[in-house]
Amino acid sequence: MMPAMQISMTVNGTACTHDVEPRTLLVQFLREACGLTGTKVGCDTSSCGACTVLVDGESVKSCTMLGAQADCAAVTTIEGLGAAGWHPVQQAFHEKHGLQCGFCTAGMVMAAVSFLEENPEPTERDVRLGLEGNLCRCTGYHNIVVAVLSAADAMKAAK
Repeated sequence: MMPAMQISMTVNGTACTHDVEPRTLLVQFLREACGLTGTKVGCDTSSCGACTVLVDGESVKSCTMLGAQADCAAVTTIEGLGAAGWHPVQQAFHEKHGLQCGFCTAGMVMAAVSFLEENPEPTERDVRLGLEGNLCRCTGYHNIVVAVLSAADAMKAAK
């Protein structure tokens, strides 16, 4: 067994410090040490995107990032995204039925938030390309794309 190391980060605006093994993945840190289970473990290979979170505002697949790599960073999970009311992407997913079973939804929403920060006026093609690293096993892509486009419009109107 490896000796523990202390990792500290701000998770959803709250300081989070825990002793963990150096090989602890960020997704494990969030789920097990912080108790935030909205971030899912889907494939452990960064293929599905269910584990997507924001690290210092950037979309990251937390199943392939060590917790130590996020030491001193600001991490946002699905639980923290809508802490003060639903984020426009969450609202659009709800209104446009951008989910089916819900397993991919948290990662898809987090990826969409990051994508829209970089591309606030996307086309349908842009959305499909921007989210290609996140898989929906229920094949709900059409409504997911509609939801992201709707969120883009709502975010633009709110500015």
